[in-house]
Amino acid sequence: MENVTLITAFGAGLLSFVSPCVLPIVPGYISFISGVTFDELQQRQRKIMSRVFINSLFFVLGFSVVFISLGASATFISGFLHDYMHIISKIAGAIIILLGLHFVGLFKIRWFNYEKRFRVGSKPLGIIGSFVVGLAFAFGWTPCIGPILAGILAMAAIEDTVSRGVLLLGFYSAGLAVPFLLTAIAFNSFISFSSKIKKHFKLVELIAGGLLILIGVLIFTNSLGYISGVISTLFPWLNLG
Repeated sequence: MENVTLITAFGAGLLSFVSPCVLPIVPGYISFISGVTFDELQQRQRKIMSRVFINSLFFVLGFSVVFISLGASATFISGFLHDYMHIISKIAGAIIILLGLHFVGLFKIRWFNYEKRFRVGSKPLGIIGSFVVGLAFAFGWTPCIGPILAGILAMAAIEDTVSRGVLLLGFYSAGLAVPFLLTAIAFNSFISFSSKIKKHFKLVELIAGGLLILIGVLIFTNSLGYISGVISTLFPWLNLG
């Protein structure tokens, strides 16, 4: 069960990266935090790419700190409500299902249709500035990333220990961070990749929504452990422990 939920969290991070609210802004963020133009990024000079990668690394560290802290908080708070965990599971499952239905477009939650990112008025200075922009990106996540992140946080809320909540959000952050860092070191490949993905944004939303609905149903019916056991049996390579 543990390995399956961690893989699910990592996959949710990947879906967040290719979502319509994140993928198009990645080049702009990389250019902004590193102070490098698109032309310079495409030239791939060694000194420039080193600066781009270091600044990108501190950017992902910034949003990872926020996401992991949120995961720890969700698990910590739910720990005080242990006697009501069966109720919390029902509520968490219902919320995730609603977020999934929002994602697939059956109805829209107005709150997620507004821009929520912080605006940074001046170029940050070095790695500290990149870290701060990463914090801002996480605190003001976009409408697309919000439902997926909320779903993973709901999963963290029903974990038994704070360390499990931290680990869960750590894998989610890694799913978002790894492709961002790969973009920083392979910018030209990203441009080609993103142009193809943009044609399939609706499919990405349907997959993300379907994943959220499935997770919500499993949590609501308290079947997450059973399903995870079946998956681990069918796919032994998931048993990483």
